[in-house]
Amino acid sequence: MATSLGSNTYNRQNWEDADFPILCQTCLGENPYIRMTKEKYGKECKICARPFTVFRWCPGTRMRFKKTEVCQTCSKMKNVCQTCLLDLEYGLPIQVRDTGLAIKDEVPKSDVNKEYYTQNMEREIANSDGTRPVGQLGKAPSSSDMLLKLARTTPYYKRNRPHICSFWVKGECKRGEECPYRHEKPTDPDDPLADQNIKDRYYGINDPVADKLLKRASTMPRLDPPEDKSITTLYIGGLGDTVTDGDLKSHFYQFGEIRTITIVQRQQCAFIQFATRQSAEMAAEKSFNKLIINGRRLTVKWGRSQAARGKEGIKDGVSEMGTRLDPVPGLPGALPPPSVLDEEAPANYFNLDPSTSPAVMNIALPPPPGINPPPPGFGPPMFHHMGPMAPPMPPPMSMRPPGQIHYPSQDPQRMGAHAAHGSRHGD
Repeated sequence: MATSLGSNTYNRQNWEDADFPILCQTCLGENPYIRMTKEKYGKECKICARPFTVFRWCPGTRMRFKKTEVCQTCSKMKNVCQTCLLDLEYGLPIQVRDTGLAIKDEVPKSDVNKEYYTQNMEREIANSDGTRPVGQLGKAPSSSDMLLKLARTTPYYKRNRPHICSFWVKGECKRGEECPYRHEKPTDPDDPLADQNIKDRYYGINDPVADKLLKRASTMPRLDPPEDKSITTLYIGGLGDTVTDGDLKSHFYQFGEIRTITIVQRQQCAFIQFATRQSAEMAAEKSFNKLIINGRRLTVKWGRSQAARGKEGIKDGVSEMGTRLDPVPGLPGALPPPSVLDEEAPANYFNLDPSTSPAVMNIALPPPPGINPPPPGFGPPMFHHMGPMAPPMPPPMSMRPPGQIHYPSQDPQRMGAHAAHGSRHGD
């Protein structure tokens, strides 16, 4: 123990004598009929180093025996289980609970200050009814949405399994199925979860389990504000029949002036428009995945602008309001369906009429833009006798009159492009 019997400050009246431990449902086990042993002043508390009553029991079949590790005073100060030191309400480590509730409860760690602090907390516990926590935890908010998401809804009894058999890991266990320990491969020793300390768990510092849960909480989805600064409307879904206009107003008025509240009963949703963008952003940040009104969890999203909804509503030339839109001139029409080609016939990639194709009419294709026409007599002999009967060559692209442009993308020089210098491609 931290103090000796011969010490003048050693007071046996501070020893704890309890009739039943303070345990969570997981540590107590799933078996309602358990045998528990009680030992008065069996060990000293691992936090305050004072003797206390130790309880020992087996949670169930093929489970390891468990016992209390801290005294009831230390357990009541933090509202935790005497065995696993997890919060009795949420089943989470103390560091996660204090972070979710914004609690900064610093317990003294020196012997003198710890004893003085413990005496004050015992006095406060004696003056309370015993149903609510004491200290900073009793002054904290009653609930937190982050804690509700991270908390377990059912007990996790696998935490009571026996430890891994070290002889089996070395290949020397001779008990076989009668071995009370687990015959499983151990986890990676470099894993942070393999190094846990009961004092770090109680004081809420350097807890690897808490760090893992806090990282999980930081990766939860967030509601980012839209780029359009004119949007000041929030969408509230899942209202049901119990949430009214007054319920929404009583919750959202704290974030700023509300311009209008529109409830659509058919879709069971509402649109809340704020006077300023700052008020809307604050309401979205404080209410996203946290809004519970009349026992219903409501969905919070940003509203969409009228322009965005108008673009999404246009389909097949008909707007969302049912107005017929005129087609834009200059747009290409639908391509004709591909014709059935004969395997021996040449490929017709442009769906041209075979009677007017260049191969049948013996008409040479014009050169690409930017290339001078070939001199007379150049090319296959079948084109030499045509002479003045040959069709006129089309003018180059640079000499053609510019057409009407309906979109900026139709401007060939929009991106600073010049006349293309093509090259002849083989068939």
